[in-house]
Amino acid sequence: MVATGTTGAPAPSALLITGSVGAGKTTVADIVGELLAEAAVPHEVIDLDWLRNTWRSPPDDRFNLAIELRNLRDVARNFLDAGSVRLVLAGVVETGVEQDRYRASIGLPLTLCRLRVTLPVLHTLLNGRHELGNALRWHLARSGELDAILEAARLEDFSSKRAS
Repeated sequence: MVATGTTGAPAPSALLITGSVGAGKTTVADIVGELLAEAAVPHEVIDLDWLRNTWRSPPDDRFNLAIELRNLRDVARNFLDAGSVRLVLAGVVETGVEQDRYRASIGLPLTLCRLRVTLPVLHTLLNGRHELGNALRWHLARSGELDAILEAARLEDFSSKRAS
């Protein structure tokens, strides 16, 4: 059952697809967007990486979460004001505090879906996506770090099956 607003239209809500680096968050978000388009549901797909992509991070904000959330608040509001009822977000949520900050930023009910991929599969995907060098080394190290963080936090409302 889809929640509806006072006009009978679907009540706005958001889906945030999370997972380790290389897990396919953006690809899955794009597919969800295609399915919503086929169903004629006004929506937006937002890759959260682009909302925090800046030259440097403050020392106390390793991944520029503060600027990402500020940008998301404004972008989400613009899309909702234009008639969107679904926001499909692709990004990483590591803690319950971050999850609460995302909810507060968009001001909507937020469902969290975690893509679960085994580290060997992630490493194969990352090796195909990045050339040898610092970027590949960083992503390989981060995939293990992030997988452990997400597994311990278990913030997701639902998750994909773990690939073998």
